Amino acid sequence: MTDLVRDQSDLTEADLEWLHALVSDWQLLADLSFADLLLWVPLRSSAALPAEAASRGGRGQRGALDTGATVPGWVAIAQMRPTTGPTAYPEDLVGKVVRTGRRGLIDVAWRERRIVREGDPEWGSGIPVREESIPVRRGAKILGVIQRSTNLSSARTPSRLELTYLQSASDLATMISEGRFPVPGEEPNMVRSPRVGDGLMRLDRSGRVTYASPNAQSAYRRLGYPADLVGESLGQITADLCDTGEPMEEALSVVLSGRAPREVEVESRGSIMQLRTIPLVVGGTRIGAVVLCRDVTELRWRDRELLTKDATIREIHHRVKNNLQTVAALLRLQARRLQIPEGRAALDEAVRRVGSIAIVHETLSHTPDELIDFDDIADRVITMAAEVSTPETKVAPKRTGSFGVLPAEVATPLAMALTELLQNALEHGLVNRFGTLEVIAHRYGEGEVRDRGGVEVWGEWPEAGDHESREAPAEDAAEPTGRRLVTTIADDGVGLPADFDVEGTDSLGLQIVRTLIVGELGGRLDFAPRPGGGTEVTVDIPLDHNHRLDRRA
Repeated sequence: MTDLVRDQSDLTEADLEWLHALVSDWQLLADLSFADLLLWVPLRSSAALPAEAASRGGRGQRGALDTGATVPGWVAIAQMRPTTGPTAYPEDLVGKVVRTGRRGLIDVAWRERRIVREGDPEWGSGIPVREESIPVRRGAKILGVIQRSTNLSSARTPSRLELTYLQSASDLATMISEGRFPVPGEEPNMVRSPRVGDGLMRLDRSGRVTYASPNAQSAYRRLGYPADLVGESLGQITADLCDTGEPMEEALSVVLSGRAPREVEVESRGSIMQLRTIPLVVGGTRIGAVVLCRDVTELRWRDRELLTKDATIREIHHRVKNNLQTVAALLRLQARRLQIPEGRAALDEAVRRVGSIAIVHETLSHTPDELIDFDDIADRVITMAAEVSTPETKVAPKRTGSFGVLPAEVATPLAMALTELLQNALEHGLVNRFGTLEVIAHRYGEGEVRDRGGVEVWGEWPEAGDHESREAPAEDAAEPTGRRLVTTIADDGVGLPADFDVEGTDSLGLQIVRTLIVGELGGRLDFAPRPGGGTEVTVDIPLDHNHRLDRRA
């Protein structure tokens, strides 16, 4: 819709916003009218008309070109079908262009700035269709015309409900032509706003109910009002039903009397109802209101259950974090009492491992789901590793790139592995010396990522010779597919021993890392000499891997 308006019409951005507000809420008009809606806006003078446009036109054609027209033609920018009746246009008409004069009712409504109703039905496609045109006004400006087409193939004697629908639709159409709907300044409707079929009530000027649909009557019975709503003050009834002795929203009676457009929720006897009030202002006079209602009891209870479940999960993560910190503190106390250096070092390593897991659970205790922004965890793990390094090791580890958001089942083992690899680099590669230690993270296969130089890379591995080429996989490795996270821990230390073998190492830390990355996360772990001296460790993790299934297996 936005592209059509900007490319083919002279409407302003403010006009476009008005049309967006109208289209976001015109399902209401379609349902009340039992009719299809098609929104036409005038083409700009320089817009090209397709040659076949002269042969189009469908229903409402009026033969020769209207020489009094001020626009070259019309473009359909939006379409809506009713949920309360059969459609008159099963085909998609958005983007269709017609010359002025091919849809006469639109031209008349545009030129005379009034609603135009056709006398006899059209039979353009074998079914009778009644056509009407409604000018769309914003202030003193006419933006376009709504073509309202009613399929009469299933016409029958209308009931009281249908007559109320049609009368309300007529009032809304008049408000659109007068620039009073959508209501200026009204907040956009919620996605789950009540619809016509959920329940409808018509109010008079005083706020008394003149008609209530069966669904609306049933909804109020569930709130605790068994009598007929007709003739009663809706605001007073609703306030009495919801009177629990606690302070109530002062605007409730004003909204439900039909004097203000708004959505509210009321609760009584365990039932929750959502209400939307639409004041009807015709010719500058408020003649009443339409109130839509919807029973949302099950939906709200489900939402509350989810909130309770989320709060419980967060509390569990919080308690796990506290328990892990207690375990770490006990291990730290035990280490201080040991006189054997090897035992003290082993307990210190256990403290770091427990601490890395605690960091993940602390983050999870503050999030509503099981997704974690791992950058914060990585920074804390890096800081923790630097704090426990020996005083003689003058290294300030840093992070480059972004890990992004990761699920909890990936974040926990990755945090442990990162802790081990950083500690290994500080203890063996950079011990008692100055140097650099960098953690570089990149995500591939899911759109735009940026390297350290700010170059945009769209899911591709860095080219050979690039300043990030050290993150590329080994030459004999298959090119990765799918969404992946590649992390490189690089230092400029003493480098790897000549006979180093990660699979045959007796280092407990590296065995833990290999188990976590390869066994649990289904990733790849590579150790390689760093160009210029030092070591690079590449951790390649598939993000599309189902880690939960692996754990259950």
